[in-house]
Amino acid sequence: MPTQPQHKHADHQTTIPDRLYFKIGDVARICGVEPYVLRFWESQFPQLKPNKSGTGQRLYRKRDVELALEIKELVHARGFTLSGARQALGQKQKHSQSGVGRGQSSAERGNSSVAAAVQRARNELRAIAGLLAQPVAKPQKRRTRFAAVASGELFPS
Repeated sequence: MPTQPQHKHADHQTTIPDRLYFKIGDVARICGVEPYVLRFWESQFPQLKPNKSGTGQRLYRKRDVELALEIKELVHARGFTLSGARQALGQKQKHSQSGVGRGQSSAERGNSSVAAAVQRARNELRAIAGLLAQPVAKPQKRRTRFAAVASGELFPS
């Protein structure tokens, strides 16, 4: 009698499809949780902020999905409380910000270069705003060519 292959749930990385946005149902399937759990996590973890479409539908990016998987790992597998998981993610975020350039993924380096470009643009705009806020010197009044006409002398000698 043939035996059925057993599916072992080994600790393997969950593969996230290469897409720009994911709906909440897709993220729920990837993470193995119900959609209401994701909505609750959004209220508990300030880092988890999916975009919303014009119709109010949640649109998760890949980094949001990775964060949801990390939250699930902390809470379900490692037994953290929600506040403990929030603190662990906060500490991880602090460490990743302090170690700029060291051990960063290409996406993180790209994000930091984008942030640097945005900061430069802000500084330039502030400088322009400062120039525009300065009072404008009025130009000197020029004498007219027909000063003689104004003085009553029609034909100056």
